Amino acid sequence: MDRIRAAEVFVTVVERGSMAAAAEVLDMSRAMVTRYLAEMEAWAGARLLHRTTRRLSLTTAGEATLARSQQLLMLSAQMHGAADLEIDEPRGSLRLACAPSLAQASVAAAVAGYLQQHPHTTVDLHLSYRAVNLVEERIDLALRITGELETSMIARPLATCQSVVCAAPSYLQRRGTPSTVAELSQHNCLAYSYHDRNWWRFEARAGQPAQAVAVSGNLVADDSLALLQATLHGAGISLQPRYSAAPHLLSGALIELLPMQVPQDLGVYGIYLSRDRQPATLRTMLDFLVHWFQNDGEWLAAQRK
Repeated sequence: MDRIRAAEVFVTVVERGSMAAAAEVLDMSRAMVTRYLAEMEAWAGARLLHRTTRRLSLTTAGEATLARSQQLLMLSAQMHGAADLEIDEPRGSLRLACAPSLAQASVAAAVAGYLQQHPHTTVDLHLSYRAVNLVEERIDLALRITGELETSMIARPLATCQSVVCAAPSYLQRRGTPSTVAELSQHNCLAYSYHDRNWWRFEARAGQPAQAVAVSGNLVADDSLALLQATLHGAGISLQPRYSAAPHLLSGALIELLPMQVPQDLGVYGIYLSRDRQPATLRTMLDFLVHWFQNDGEWLAAQRK
């Protein structure tokens, strides 16, 4: 970790009186501030701050470290013009977390394109549907599909993810086809563990208000691709990302239900820890992904009805 940056964070926390205030001034997440403070304490070999629910105060070691940190920042400022510390050309490794279905649909191809464009970089791709902890798992960039971001997150919008309610013909032959949103509550709806599994929400449209329906079923999974396969085998109705369901809708293996109702759109976001002094690999990957989602023909085709 950048020890000059860690010293800057430590000094700012002391000056501002709290980690939350320092995070706001430095434009970074609270988690990242905590990570830098832990690095400073490891570097100093001692606890630097007394933490209570109301205030922070310096330990004896913290007072000595504060003075040395201020000196270090002064020297750093004086040397700023002596060398260019920022490498314009992306180099090194980027740890990227992404949902498996999103990686399969588009991101794996995007990463391949990025690596061809930036041959001095490597990408360590971590596939998981859960919301990863960027600090603990040392993730530089996490791609997340969600309808609502936590206010503390630093995120860049990348794309819109449309969803579709669908079922296999075999299920509809057995159980019938719902004609209204409310009728979904009478069907076996396959639920996704990580996204509001008991409620399916629909946008307001053509003068109709937004709707939400409580759903239930006999299968819950933390993998949307597993739910897709179960749906294809007639297990029930599922709410799928349109990018996953699109080829099966086209082939007739799945039928879109309630086509006049629009499930709530979700956003695809790039989540990272700080806007300040971004490494070139992170900055260029974010720019590349924005351009990719705006221009990838397969992704765009899958988002259209």
